[in-house]
Amino acid sequence: MRVVSWNCNGALRQKISAVESLEADILVIQECEDPALSTPLYRQWAGSYLWDGESKNRGIGVFSRNGHKIERIDWNSSFSVPGLKSSSKTLFWETKDLRLFLPFIVDNKYLFLAVWTKGRSEEVFSYIGQFWKYLQIHRTDLMQENTIILGDLNSNVRWDKPDRWWNHSDVISELDDMGFTSQYHRCFVEGQGLETIPTFFMHRNREKPYHIDYIFTSSDITDKCSLNIGSYEDWISKSDHVPLTLDCEF
Repeated sequence: MRVVSWNCNGALRQKISAVESLEADILVIQECEDPALSTPLYRQWAGSYLWDGESKNRGIGVFSRNGHKIERIDWNSSFSVPGLKSSSKTLFWETKDLRLFLPFIVDNKYLFLAVWTKGRSEEVFSYIGQFWKYLQIHRTDLMQENTIILGDLNSNVRWDKPDRWWNHSDVISELDDMGFTSQYHRCFVEGQGLETIPTFFMHRNREKPYHIDYIFTSSDITDKCSLNIGSYEDWISKSDHVPLTLDCEF
């Protein structure tokens, strides 16, 4: 099975041929428009798809190919910070308040969590903080065999802050405790924050590279996978991100 994660930087309807060139079985596309509210050609191409977003033009799309069946999972729960006397509402959060996460299952066997973390200027828990909160709620749900977490986290260990207890490093440590491995760091034998292959180029500038897109796999399938990162030359005309392609032997 070939799985692709790519932030298309909008207007996916105009980039269909580029996406098709990846020959994926499952496509997880961040920052794409809702096919139901777009052009007939895009809707036809989308076929069997899942989509979630904050506006019709910006969301996560999941598209299946080659006869694979995809089904959304309706996860909605909550979490509260224990052991504190404060009654502040900030110590309690729910799935519905976090952005953007789309859990789904493929062929009634493989569990996926598609991620495109979001942030607002007034939020303390933005981007990786949203993901950290999500893990507190759905840690047990995700601790299953045949599980893949993938997407644009908008985060890197280089941006950790010393007084923050939900840093990128904290999320990676928690995923490790849950049995997940970053396929990039496994395949390229590099440490967190030491990535030599970028996945994002700010303003499409080659001199402003960052590694902020990831694919994590559960321990039972980690050694059955390999990862490829798209090149700047091939993809910069289409997006400020390059695609991550995961090939799995199952």
